[in-house]
Amino acid sequence: MTAQRPQEAGPAGPVPDGPLLQVDGLVVDLPPPDGSAEDAVRVVDGVSFDVPAGTTAGLIGESGSGKTMTALAVIGLLPDGAATGGELVWRGEDLLRAGAERRRRVRGHEISMIFQDPLAALNPSLTIGRQVGEILRRDGRPRAEVRRAVIDLLDRAGVPEPERRMDSYPHQFSGGLRQRAMIALALAGSPSLLLADEPTTALDVTVQARILRLLRSIQQEQGLAMLLVSHDLRVVAHVADQVVVMYAGRVAERGPAGAVLRRPAHPYTRALVASVPAVRTRTALADPLPGAPATPANRPSGCAFHPRCPLAGDRCRVEVPATREVAPGRWSACHFAEEVLDR
Repeated sequence: MTAQRPQEAGPAGPVPDGPLLQVDGLVVDLPPPDGSAEDAVRVVDGVSFDVPAGTTAGLIGESGSGKTMTALAVIGLLPDGAATGGELVWRGEDLLRAGAERRRRVRGHEISMIFQDPLAALNPSLTIGRQVGEILRRDGRPRAEVRRAVIDLLDRAGVPEPERRMDSYPHQFSGGLRQRAMIALALAGSPSLLLADEPTTALDVTVQARILRLLRSIQQEQGLAMLLVSHDLRVVAHVADQVVVMYAGRVAERGPAGAVLRRPAHPYTRALVASVPAVRTRTALADPLPGAPATPANRPSGCAFHPRCPLAGDRCRVEVPATREVAPGRWSACHFAEEVLDR
């Protein structure tokens, strides 16, 4: 597959009727290490979902399911050599067909990202304040105004003594403070959509809860939309309005978070929920998900989940199930979705 030829697009106007972000049939192909295009790996395969303004969508699934690559495609930070297809419609404009300069303006100002590992994402040789203020300096703001804005951003992100701590370096911050600094950096451009890639994975449970409360509070105060990438259903259940369940680069199921987690319409979602007692009930024992997860590089024929699925039949082994609406607002890519939903 070849990358789409870019064309210049004008600046974004008012948000049109409908979702803030529409992902429609998104495809991402990555070249293998030797660069042979004919062996490119389709790491994201026809992914579709919407993110309405002010809401949170949770991308969930095991490692290697394509969640992070989907988020990187949205913000335009895919690895060199990646080829894309489908549509990423932002405020009515398809970003996959926008020029490089337009994508650069969107990134940071309209769409920002909180990365999984803040220590790796932050520059170790620059102070926290300099990094948080970079996008403000690029906008040509006076130095004193930038400093005041950085102090305010760090304060809103919960960094104590922000006027003093802004002169610290990343290694002088704890893991929780580094993540708060990343949140401040992501908010600096006043975005409308915040992408959060496993934002609490490396933190202990207490700090995780604080970061999640902080993100939820900031979102509600500023009316942000958020795309939360996570493998932890407990995190997604806590903050998401809708969930998109991914497996081997494809969407297995999507719909309102509460409905999907209470009554899954795909065997994979059901297995994920059963493997996490805190999502299902407070007393039930966990039921570990059997088998090893498929990845885009070793995706089985037919339904990628069929080697691990208790309902799999001959059809599942040869026919990729279409994603279809199985209940109002509920979409599933399973030949037996209605049977799963009625269990």
